[in-house]
Amino acid sequence: MLQEGRTISFEFFPPRNADGIPGVLDTVNELTSYCPDFISVTYGAGGSTRHFTEQITIEAKQSAGVEVMAHLTCVGQTVDELDTVLQRLDDAGIENVIALRGDPPRGEEYFTATEGGFSHASDLVTHIHANYEFGIAAACYPEGHTEAESLERDLQYAKLKVDKGADFLITQLFFDNADYFAFADRAVASGIDVPVIPGILPVLSAPQIRRFTALCGSKIPTDLDAELDRLADDDAVRDLGVEYAARQVEELWAAGVPGVHFYVLNRSYSVSKILDHLAIPGHIPD
Repeated sequence: MLQEGRTISFEFFPPRNADGIPGVLDTVNELTSYCPDFISVTYGAGGSTRHFTEQITIEAKQSAGVEVMAHLTCVGQTVDELDTVLQRLDDAGIENVIALRGDPPRGEEYFTATEGGFSHASDLVTHIHANYEFGIAAACYPEGHTEAESLERDLQYAKLKVDKGADFLITQLFFDNADYFAFADRAVASGIDVPVIPGILPVLSAPQIRRFTALCGSKIPTDLDAELDRLADDDAVRDLGVEYAARQVEELWAAGVPGVHFYVLNRSYSVSKILDHLAIPGHIPD
């Protein structure tokens, strides 16, 4: 998937019910004008909407003609059930997956492995690499996973996923590029030799981003936080999010990152504005 050079990619999430699928596919189609190298579709909280993930993944591949990476988690599934999903994806022509442990189901504080399932993302990576021909991505955390004992230990988990077969890593969202650059340096020093793609989330609303960062452990820089406090209007916050993310991407791209992965939150406006501003060759709409 990354053989052609630096990538632009978009991440979508499945709706809560089937009625929302056409809307997600409409947004996919809107953003394909920017020639993404791939898109991905998450598994939903705790794997609660996994069937919609599979449907959107397959329909986007077939109708939009874009390369698609399906998310797959260990949550609530045995190895046999995971194999069933993987076989369906393979049969549908999906060539890439991102292997994740996954968050606990809604209402549960801690992850508990399903009997007959996997406990860690590295286990899932190992299984897919040994039994299928998928390209495999995995997650990494510039500021550390919320459950990690330390940044050093967290980096060891990332390297384990690479050692077991992950072809590249995509980071958790972050708002301070220094965190990405520091992580990338540590990754290289630890022996990680695959691309580490930064994940960027344009802010849409102050309550939303504060909720997200509280859950994932990413920090909001002081200057951005102050601006969010100052702006009460959602449109103004969205415009701030575009401006802030554009500056992030501009700096990252100039530094030669292997790509940028946008968490689009099923909205096309912010990412379109950012890419229009940056006018990255190969990703400019006709």
